[in-house]
Amino acid sequence: MIAQFFFKPLIILSVMLFAACGEQPIPSEKPTATTPSVEITIGEIGENSITVTLTSSNADRAFYAVLPAEEKAPASGYQLSKYNTLGSTPTITVNDLERGKDYVFYAAAARGDEYSRVVSAPFTTAKIINTLSAKGWQTTADKTKLFQEVAILAEDAAGKESAVITLNDATKYQTIDGWGPAITGSTCYNLLLMSKQDRTALLKEVFDPIDGLDYNLIRISIGCSDFSLEEYTCCDTPGIENWKFPELDERDLLPILREIYAINPNVKIVAAPWTCPQWMKLAVNSDAPHNKWTSGRLNPAYYEDYATYFVKWIQYMESQGFPIYAVSPQNEPLNHGNSASLYMPWDHQRDFVGNHLGPAFERNGITTKIWAYDHNFDVPDYVTNLYKSKAAKYFEGSAWHAYGGNKSALEGVYKAAPDKGIYFTEQSIGTWCPNFGDNLMWHMREICIGTVNLHCKAVIFWNFLLDKDRGPNRPNGGCTTCYGFVDFTDGGHKNLNRRSHYYAIAHMSKIAKRGAHRIASSIEGDRNGVHFTAFLNPDGTHSIVVLNEGNARQLIIEDGKGGSFAFDAPKRSVTSFVW
Repeated sequence: MIAQFFFKPLIILSVMLFAACGEQPIPSEKPTATTPSVEITIGEIGENSITVTLTSSNADRAFYAVLPAEEKAPASGYQLSKYNTLGSTPTITVNDLERGKDYVFYAAAARGDEYSRVVSAPFTTAKIINTLSAKGWQTTADKTKLFQEVAILAEDAAGKESAVITLNDATKYQTIDGWGPAITGSTCYNLLLMSKQDRTALLKEVFDPIDGLDYNLIRISIGCSDFSLEEYTCCDTPGIENWKFPELDERDLLPILREIYAINPNVKIVAAPWTCPQWMKLAVNSDAPHNKWTSGRLNPAYYEDYATYFVKWIQYMESQGFPIYAVSPQNEPLNHGNSASLYMPWDHQRDFVGNHLGPAFERNGITTKIWAYDHNFDVPDYVTNLYKSKAAKYFEGSAWHAYGGNKSALEGVYKAAPDKGIYFTEQSIGTWCPNFGDNLMWHMREICIGTVNLHCKAVIFWNFLLDKDRGPNRPNGGCTTCYGFVDFTDGGHKNLNRRSHYYAIAHMSKIAKRGAHRIASSIEGDRNGVHFTAFLNPDGTHSIVVLNEGNARQLIIEDGKGGSFAFDAPKRSVTSFVW
């Protein structure tokens, strides 16, 4: 931390002050030899204080005041006498001033009923510039910088028109749980196609908490998802007694999780099913059996069996060394047109969780959190209805996607239950939005910064690694247009294209650690196109992520405690700092 101290030069003002008489005396226009006089000697000006010496002549008392420069000056010595009277010591120290602010020191003298005119001395409190030793990384929409280290500047090196972002760690909001990708069946398959050396290098690059990006939260599916190699659940033979951990997950998922945990044992896992076993389904609009992967609803007769299904899966994963941090009862419960899906409106989820899943967790000592919903912003009533029900006690929070609606819905959800967590668990990129820069800007503004500023505790995007053909995909309806965080560029399983999701999560995970508090932050000056969120990490470090969607500019960061730095924010860029 580099400290630079700026003080005003010594100022001596010697004036003859004029006498007057009366209740509110008016000074005479011509001085005499006996007219009271005073000298103002400005001494040291600090960041929050000023030292002044008043020397009076032909006077039995003197008065003074320090006022902001924009305030009206006292009109007379008599009026000034209503402020402060000089004591026996002629030197005064005035404290509790604002740093870097313009003030005026006013003084007057009197003898008996004779008052002088007011004399003034303008000054500016010192602005002590402590240039913080911040470390930063920057990515630009045009890819000229891809998580490249960025130099910082001293605040006084920035242009006068630079906007100032100020942190206030006295005001704290939610704690952060983590950031990361979905680890799908397709991701695991692709990772296992890589050489051990290349796979380890990639996983260390993103999951290593010290030398890597510190991704520390992942989402997996319970059974198949739309990025699995086949359709399956953990119990495809009717009867819960036939529950068995899927062979594909045993072959692909668990080895990859072991490698991830060897790199970062603090990774947390969240999970959701895309579908229950087919034999547990009824048609959406009738009580007819629904032996299909797509759509259907959970047969109430099997609510208890399906709760047992969750319990068995969590217990098995824990037996393999992978505690499950949270589950949602159903991925996208209102999207029963997905290739593997289950329709579960809010009242179905209420009954399943309130009467079966929650109690089953209690009976079995399972501490895994249950997150409601796991779908788009456009139906927030799904969550608020659950929070009004008797099942509310079993929901630790809610999970969200952004394929519909607006992030502003989270504010209402937070107000409805400020004690419940909010988590963002899925958003994909793909051929429908192919531009790297546009994706980076949108996902930083709307999700990584936008939802976090609306009380979100975590962000997970979809999904980590796909091949050059955006797969492999399930044979019967898996997504064929999605991109990964990372894609193979050819058939060799070595050369990689890191897409916008990779960098968006990196800009959060590198600087905002698990357990960090989001803290208050504000901006003065031109904020057009500037979005930001700031954190206080558990180790006491501060961090901030700044998105500049506008033209190139300089921005100043102040920590609210006298420390600051500036940096160049290129056109359409995102920059993260920690100090």
